[in-house]
Amino acid sequence: MKVMQLISPGVSKFWNLLEIRILVLLSLAIQTILTLTGRKRKNSASDMLSILLWVTYMVADWAVTVSLSVLSNHARSSCDHSLDSNIVITLFWAPFLLLHLGGPDTITAYSLEDNELWRRHLLTLVSQVVVAAYVLLKAWTNTPLNILAIPVFLSGVVKCGQRVWDLWSASSEKFRESMLSPPDPGPNYARYMEEYSSKKDEGFKVSLEKLIRFPIEVENSYTEPVNNPLDNLEILQYAYGFFATFKLLFADLILSFHDIEKSQSFFMKISSQDAFEVIEVELGFIYDVFYTKAVLAYSFVGGFFRLSSLCCLTLRCVNFISIISVSMVFFFIIEKHEYCRENVVITYVLVAGAIILELYAAILLLCSDWMMLSLKKHSLLYQAISSLPFTTSKRWSNTMAQHNLISTCLEYKPANCRFLTKVLCIDALLEKHRYKYSKKVPSKLKKVIFDQLSNKSRSVSDIKECKKFCDDRGYEVLEGAISSVGISDGDRETIKESVDKLKVEFDKSILLWHIATDLCLSSDKQKDLKSVKTPHCKASKCLSNYLLYLLVMCPVMLPNGIGQIRFRDTCAEANEFFKERKSKLGGGNVGKMLHTKKLNACSMLLQVNTEIPPSKVKGDRSKSVLFDACRLAKSLQSLATAKEWDSAKKWELICHVWVEMLSYAASHCQWNHHAQQLTQGGELLTHVWLLMAHLGITEQFQISLGHERAKLNVE
Repeated sequence: MKVMQLISPGVSKFWNLLEIRILVLLSLAIQTILTLTGRKRKNSASDMLSILLWVTYMVADWAVTVSLSVLSNHARSSCDHSLDSNIVITLFWAPFLLLHLGGPDTITAYSLEDNELWRRHLLTLVSQVVVAAYVLLKAWTNTPLNILAIPVFLSGVVKCGQRVWDLWSASSEKFRESMLSPPDPGPNYARYMEEYSSKKDEGFKVSLEKLIRFPIEVENSYTEPVNNPLDNLEILQYAYGFFATFKLLFADLILSFHDIEKSQSFFMKISSQDAFEVIEVELGFIYDVFYTKAVLAYSFVGGFFRLSSLCCLTLRCVNFISIISVSMVFFFIIEKHEYCRENVVITYVLVAGAIILELYAAILLLCSDWMMLSLKKHSLLYQAISSLPFTTSKRWSNTMAQHNLISTCLEYKPANCRFLTKVLCIDALLEKHRYKYSKKVPSKLKKVIFDQLSNKSRSVSDIKECKKFCDDRGYEVLEGAISSVGISDGDRETIKESVDKLKVEFDKSILLWHIATDLCLSSDKQKDLKSVKTPHCKASKCLSNYLLYLLVMCPVMLPNGIGQIRFRDTCAEANEFFKERKSKLGGGNVGKMLHTKKLNACSMLLQVNTEIPPSKVKGDRSKSVLFDACRLAKSLQSLATAKEWDSAKKWELICHVWVEMLSYAASHCQWNHHAQQLTQGGELLTHVWLLMAHLGITEQFQISLGHERAKLNVE
């Protein structure tokens, strides 16, 4: 208090004006960042983008709340109606802060949890609307500036209400409730039994006739692909048709047998490229529902006058015109000489910012997949809009993160600002990210995945068969492939046991096959075999590094286990092994030197005698699987020398096992984790999960051939 008393009233007044100017401009800057980058996280896996969005999203409401609090203090300090002109123009900024509080269309929720907090957002928005209304009333002097604030204030209230509605609609409870079908009591059992008893009492011989099935007719209106390959409009139409049905998966609801049947008949007739493109668009619709204002913009319940996407665009234009009219009046009619020049400039910036952001939002809406669907019957307009650059943006990152255990142990990357990262307790997190890298998902890998899942889909006949496929992680593939191969029983047992779900946890299988794949690949490279250039070999390497990345960086997407403990213990044993043989490794940490270093390391690992199982020597205190993986690699290498086998066929088998493990991980990941990853550019695992559901490889559907009823047979 004594310190504050030392500050002169002039300095205090100057700081009050400077404070509100900084806060208002900060709020506008945050809204600009959210608007421009909110949609990019849909197709970008950048960590920096995620951090930027998280910070701005968390600060956005705070900046508006503090700004309105400062304005309310200014209004309260002026107890009469003879307000200072500079106070009047600063209070005029309150409605623009409400526009900021409503948020951009490109991001309503940063994560799924934000949708669940819609009540908190409602309370915050209502309280801030009341504060803004209080500021306007206190500043009311019947001047043109006050009158201009009314349309902006109303637009801000509408945007705030829309934001709460979107959060509420995307909450798990409401989202699930919106997709529940009407209750079905079934046939009237009581009336049926009354008739049965009545006929029996009358002396008739009553029996039940064989169950009669009334098959449900399946609509194939959108399940027959017209062109091959599909054009962009067809992909949009088919994706939206499937989205309307398969969004049930994101509410833990079940699909009908006929939904699966229609989907299977469609996906079996298209190429792998078209299949993944349809799924990309479909997941794009899911993303919009959970994280943007698409729920209100494109629903029939979302407003009194928003009955279609075109009406939504009309409302956007109304908001835009109202802000334009305000700016025109302010720029050309109102006398501005009585106001402080700095405040007038800031008002110009606020008005111009509101116009630009509204215009940008309208353009994004016009170029969205939702709008393109609305314009499908207007070919000229569709072609004109589809040629705009905004409509050609990719729908997901199309990348898969990679992490390699042996490379991590060999390639030391010193941390920057190590002391600071330890103080902030983020050194462990950064340590993981230092060795992560990303690569584009190869089209050949998509084809391998699609072909294998399609073949599996043709065998789905009942729920037991489907459950078996969802739980299989490579054992059936190995059982059928190596049961009669001319290798030793020990090698055969080692290979099969590595994926046996009754003996080995899934995270252990990933680590075993990851290291074994690396060792086999290095061995074949040293032998200069052509098989290392085959699609199956390249796909095996990509999937091996990808699943290890999920194990280390996204363990919530995999079944529960102690994968991170196993990974750390395995790295510790590998580091100890390489440290003792450092002189033999050679090489360095750059380019070809690192490549040579890794080849030497893998060669030394394969030279270790693993005749006795490591568990019998080391016990189970350490969870390392380094030398268990060496035993597996040697057993896999023995396949290449077996009769009627070669290195290429070995890699085909390894690739099939990795696809099985990928599909197992996809089917056992909860829907909310799949949905959350859509905000990080999307995961290949999520696309595979939805593809499996479209092909009928899911447990979230009921087997039913139609309605069943019993008929009384009276004699």
